[in-house]
Amino acid sequence: MPEAIDNSLRRRTNGYTVAPAQFVLFAYVALGALTLIVLTGAAVRLTGSGLGCPTWPKCYGNVYPPLNTHAVIEFSNRILTAPVSIAAGAVWVAALRRRPYRRDLVWLSALLPLGVIGQAVLGGFTVKGALDYGWVMGHFALSMLILVAAVILLWRAKLTDESPAAALAEIAGSVDRGLTRMLSGLVGLGALTIFAGTAATAAGPHAGGSPGQKINRLSFDGRGTMDFVIHRHAEIAFVFSLAAVGLWWLARRRGAPARVQRPLTALCVILALQGIVGLDQYETHLPTELVWVHVGLASAAWLTTLWSACEAGALARLGRIGVGVRRPEGQLRPATPVEFPGN
Repeated sequence: MPEAIDNSLRRRTNGYTVAPAQFVLFAYVALGALTLIVLTGAAVRLTGSGLGCPTWPKCYGNVYPPLNTHAVIEFSNRILTAPVSIAAGAVWVAALRRRPYRRDLVWLSALLPLGVIGQAVLGGFTVKGALDYGWVMGHFALSMLILVAAVILLWRAKLTDESPAAALAEIAGSVDRGLTRMLSGLVGLGALTIFAGTAATAAGPHAGGSPGQKINRLSFDGRGTMDFVIHRHAEIAFVFSLAAVGLWWLARRRGAPARVQRPLTALCVILALQGIVGLDQYETHLPTELVWVHVGLASAAWLTTLWSACEAGALARLGRIGVGVRRPEGQLRPATPVEFPGN
């Protein structure tokens, strides 16, 4: 299927191709756009604008929102989906037109527009479900999964070798295998921390709607569960932070490459800031501005965790479909060794 699409695009674009360095820029833009919409989505929720447009995809049955603050905020986030979709679609088209052609980048990049479409559909169900906490949690979780694909895509696009198979083999051989496994575990722990955070938000005071709007909140046996969920989230986040610091120390002790140590250092700094913000949130009863900062830092921590794992080869096997590289004339080039900057 990608081959047929590639041939069709070749005819329509008069053979226009994308160089590897240009494709990296496409991947950066896509990752930035997908991260930005996470932050704007959080802003919609925290300003109580989640039901500013109670109908979907139109707003109160119109293609434009009424001059109402909540409606404008919510509808603006919907409009932002358009450039995000363009960025996600453009990186996929760029992968098809990239030379040398790499099937792994095509398949990975295809996940981005598919994810955006999934988010649009899920967003519609979230609105129609009156911001029920289950839909909201699923909406945020899907955003984090799309970021996984975007990070792996960017990381693989930055490999300097024309043969990803040789590049991945070198990465796997340059990092302690035990450290690689532990970084895989850190990704899982980070995902659990984010899930617990979405549960804390689902039980917290920021339901996403305006005052007076009835929104189903997370509760156990009809009782409020905010304190319970927040404490569990804090405990999991604390364990995650300790694990990150431990892996940072272990990476230095075992002489891991600088490309692994740098993102781990950044992750520890971000988690320290996140801890300070989290404590301040709890003491000040979850003010809107701090919650938004907390979401932003959580996104940064997730991206940095993923990048650390990628640099250690922990996520190298994901998206390993078709690691061959095709010459412009259609021949496959065999794998060759590669030198990485900073090794």
